[in-house]
Amino acid sequence: MLSKTSRIPGFYKLPIEERLKIVAEYAGLTQDEIELLKKTGNLDLSIADRMIENVIGTMAYPFAIAVNFLINNRDYLIPMVIEEPSVVAAASNAAKWARAKGGIFTSSTGPIMIGQIQLTRVKDPWGAKMKILEHKNDLIRIANEQDPTLVNLGGGAKDIEVRVIDTAKGPMVITHLIVDVRDAMGANAVNTMAEAVAPYIEDLTNGKVFLRIITNLADKRLVRARTVIDKNEIGGEEVVDGIVEAWAFAAADPYRAATHNKGIMNGIIAVALATAQDHRALEAGAHAYAARFGHYTSLSTWEKNENGDLVGTLEMPMAVGLVGGAVKTHPIARIAIKILGIKTANELGEIMAAVGLIQNLAALKALVTEGIQKGHMKLHARNIAIMAGATPDILDKVVEIMINEGKIRFDRAKEIVEQLKKH
Repeated sequence: MLSKTSRIPGFYKLPIEERLKIVAEYAGLTQDEIELLKKTGNLDLSIADRMIENVIGTMAYPFAIAVNFLINNRDYLIPMVIEEPSVVAAASNAAKWARAKGGIFTSSTGPIMIGQIQLTRVKDPWGAKMKILEHKNDLIRIANEQDPTLVNLGGGAKDIEVRVIDTAKGPMVITHLIVDVRDAMGANAVNTMAEAVAPYIEDLTNGKVFLRIITNLADKRLVRARTVIDKNEIGGEEVVDGIVEAWAFAAADPYRAATHNKGIMNGIIAVALATAQDHRALEAGAHAYAARFGHYTSLSTWEKNENGDLVGTLEMPMAVGLVGGAVKTHPIARIAIKILGIKTANELGEIMAAVGLIQNLAALKALVTEGIQKGHMKLHARNIAIMAGATPDILDKVVEIMINEGKIRFDRAKEIVEQLKKH
């Protein structure tokens, strides 16, 4: 039996089988549990092992399709990967409401990312700022020498911005390298460029560069979505007024805004997972953007127009890519892109914004009418019933009894399953 220590030298060098054996001994995994980890489904273990380090298996999540989406006068089937019940159904339902007034309309600012170079220990930070700007063309040239392929595609470093900021360690001069990354998410290209220009900035200013890395607050890579929802599609002007009131609450109160924006990200991250995007970067950028004015607020806006219809808009950063990274490696991500029928990263980002806005609408509608729990808990009850051993012939009955009792718990589901099986 392996001693209980996580200090395992050379673990990353071991074959997957050996890694799994070590973990199984350490954690006391049963043979059934080991066999489950060996079931890799649609992601071959050899591919998984190349994607990240220390792999011992893979983990599957439900891959679903949201329907009814009409975006920029074109129909889309939306791949979504998520574990939370009711999200896909809610998105499909709300997308249907949007069709009456033409669906969702989107736009974007283009695939512009920012690399940051942190300059410290400068006696004259404002003078250093000006010196860096005076040599802007040299810095752009050095950056673009790192990625001629990107430049040939029309991308590459396009501009330089410089900020002087006050910190706990004194003033710092922060250079922003503005890069058009085309159809990539851009982290690798931007980081490489930032690394290349850092020594030149040090020579110019006699300062010391520490960090040189992309920022996930991609506020030059924005996507926007807009929709008009016919009041009759969602239950009349009273419901419209309720949704606007709910939005106003989120706009004013960060406690509510956090959950409001989580509803938006339910849709966006589900598409991000299906298409193998960096969803951590998307979350970070979204929430930083929501707090850009010093007060965390709603990413979306909901209003009532002169006809009494509901108007929804959303603006947020969206750093996504179609080249490089897991989107090209993961076979299911490639299928998801094919289902979407898209050719550019901009289009993917706009679709994700549309899904986020519609997901937000679905949540708000539920909150101001029957409450978010009703539909959600029915699906939750089904999951609990299945976990408790409900077979297809009694599943609906188990769910019905739990909902009627208001006791959606595993122990109660187990009791009901046993009673029904006896009879």
